[in-house]
Amino acid sequence: MQGIIAIPYIWLVAWFLVPFLIIFAMSVATRTPTAPPFGFGGENPLLNWSHYERLFTDSLYIRAYLTSLVNAVAATALCLVIGYPIALGIARASRSWRSILLMLVILPFWTSFLLRVYAWIGLMGTNSWFNEMLTAVWNGLVPQAWELAYVPLMNTNAAVILVTIYSYLPFMILPLYANLERLDLTLDEAAMDLGSRPMRVFWDITLPQSVPGIIAGGMLVFIPACGEFIIPNLVGSASRPMIGAVINDEFAYARDWPMASTVAVALLFLLVVPLMVYTWAEQRAEDKARAREQEG
Repeated sequence: MQGIIAIPYIWLVAWFLVPFLIIFAMSVATRTPTAPPFGFGGENPLLNWSHYERLFTDSLYIRAYLTSLVNAVAATALCLVIGYPIALGIARASRSWRSILLMLVILPFWTSFLLRVYAWIGLMGTNSWFNEMLTAVWNGLVPQAWELAYVPLMNTNAAVILVTIYSYLPFMILPLYANLERLDLTLDEAAMDLGSRPMRVFWDITLPQSVPGIIAGGMLVFIPACGEFIIPNLVGSASRPMIGAVINDEFAYARDWPMASTVAVALLFLLVVPLMVYTWAEQRAEDKARAREQEG
């Protein structure tokens, strides 16, 4: 039994802790012209912390982190706005329809991720039907002085956010559906019997109970979106790179492995520390609630 319990910990140590320690060790090394292009001691300082200082003083990294955070937050929020009604609709559908609707949600996964991104490149081209439709809608809503010949989508943050939403929307829908499907509908019926309107029932009962699903879906979208490399590389702007592109450039082209490792370590802390704080706060709240129940 203890061996079975130990398996997840062994997995985390082997595939998370050990790689992280390697990357962290590289981040405090010194760049050298040798292979591998970093070293410790000798002519170099044993621990070189200058990369972390550069991280907070070089505008390239600051802009890349801000761009990544803004794009990830926007994509996550829009995935929630789009995905919540879809998940709620699937959860409230009849059992005969749920399997079909869930299959439609995961159907894009049957196609190559790279192929789907390239399809969006075609859609966002200046002569595509999609762009012509957006241009017509835009020109119909704005004054004549603001009319456009076409909507500039390619190589913009808007394109990155749009393709990220399309790519990660199922990761928001599925946790939300798993949470909403388990809710007790008799609570909604009781609230309506007491005179609550459907929208009030949603705000007071359904939405609060679905917070765990919202958090799970938000994490599944935000974390990979923040470090996304393929989408910004294909449809984004080279003048406003996200942090994944910066890490790739430092490793592959500049061959500055210590700086690339520093950027990766900072990104990991940026994503993991808030999650750990939230988990700690949630566990503390549960412990207090359990203590109050025992006292009562």
